[in-house]
Amino acid sequence: MKRSYNLAPVPINKISNSFAEAVSDIPSGASIMIGGFGGAGGQPTRLMMALRDLGVGNITIIGNVAGISKTTGYGWPDHLDPIDQGVFFESGQATKITCSFPVPGTTNPISEIEKAWREGNAEVDIVPQGTLIERIRAAGSGIPAFYTPTGVGTPVAEGKEHREFDGRTYLLEEALAADYALIRAEKADTRGNLQYIGTSRAFNPAMATAAKITIVEVDEIVEPGGIDPERVGTLSTYVDRIVLRDAEDPLP
Repeated sequence: MKRSYNLAPVPINKISNSFAEAVSDIPSGASIMIGGFGGAGGQPTRLMMALRDLGVGNITIIGNVAGISKTTGYGWPDHLDPIDQGVFFESGQATKITCSFPVPGTTNPISEIEKAWREGNAEVDIVPQGTLIERIRAAGSGIPAFYTPTGVGTPVAEGKEHREFDGRTYLLEEALAADYALIRAEKADTRGNLQYIGTSRAFNPAMATAAKITIVEVDEIVEPGGIDPERVGTLSTYVDRIVLRDAEDPLP
């Protein structure tokens, strides 16, 4: 007798009930990418607060503009207290950060990241912005390393392999992956396809591909087919959990 198969698609639903639930399995010692660009732009603010409240320690943060919002207010409405990755250093949870901008251009007031570094409680690894995003993109693409001229002759080059191509010196930079990525998108469907808006397109899409577990904070969730295929910025393959923000939430 010929065996029959049910070829109907299996329903997939990646929606978490709360921000706390979405981050609940993140352990101490984890490496965590946090999306965002230029202050509040594309930052998963509610997921960040849930991670802070979870209280896990010895975490490594990977971000872009990591310590700017809290000290400058950049990108935040005047009536709200700014939030950035410095909250994890203020709480004593983070012991290392890899980023492009850990502090503002002034030392008064200093950021929580700089304070932790000065007190010897945290390691700060500064990476040029273009190199940072390319290291993340490389990890998501299965590329272990690449050469770049950025940083040659600066402290960034210390301890790195140098190689010459066509008379120009390049540095070898390794791919940068993480255990988790907390990212922000405008819209998701229930299967995890994402649509971005504005500066959220900068780091979030690459981070989604470079982490073992990707958790997404979104403003809207739709059924499959509810996102124009031409607007899909991240495929569902890379997304593990989705959390819907409250429409009345005042945080950017």
